[in-house]
Amino acid sequence: METIAFKGQPRTDLGKRSTKALRKEGHVPCVAYGSEDLIHFAINPMDVKDLIYTPDFKVAEIEIDGKSFRAIVKDIQFHPVTDAIMHLDFLQLEEGRAVKVEVPIRFKGVSPGVKGGGKLIQRLRRLKIKTKPENLVTEMRVDISKLELNESIRVRDVDQKLETIEILNSPGVPIASVETPRALRSAATAAAKAGDDVEGAEEATEEEATEE
Repeated sequence: METIAFKGQPRTDLGKRSTKALRKEGHVPCVAYGSEDLIHFAINPMDVKDLIYTPDFKVAEIEIDGKSFRAIVKDIQFHPVTDAIMHLDFLQLEEGRAVKVEVPIRFKGVSPGVKGGGKLIQRLRRLKIKTKPENLVTEMRVDISKLELNESIRVRDVDQKLETIEILNSPGVPIASVETPRALRSAATAAAKAGDDVEGAEEATEEEATEE
């Protein structure tokens, strides 16, 4: 599992004036939750860009006053105009204590429906899971090797051999589907119409022959 390591500066003054001055200096106020007391600290936003601006699931390793702990991002506050990071909430990872996270979905296998000309539409990009830190995964692999044209694969279809992980999404939510492209639908409609015209012509010929 990829880990992003950085250092934090401990904070003791938590007032609005101090927080405003901290942001003016280009730092981001943060708090880390755990089974013990809250940890208030500040970071350089450049240190967490690979943790925040990514579709991948990553874990933070934060060092404060020579002590390190692993954590995951639980909440981010962005500036409404500039999109700059205004505040970060972290949850400390403690062995044996389950956490809820969202991890990206990755597909494996080749869909027969896609091979037949269909288009794969991904409808869900992340799965919510619950597991202990020692069993965390960076992604959930979804097998689409049996996904036919005009079919969908849903959360309940995900292979859950990993008994240490609980999927929290509703079972009926679609993850991906294979749709018939418009061009393919048009071609099928045209072929069906041509078939009907031929069948109609053959029936007319048979009727004429019968009348003679």
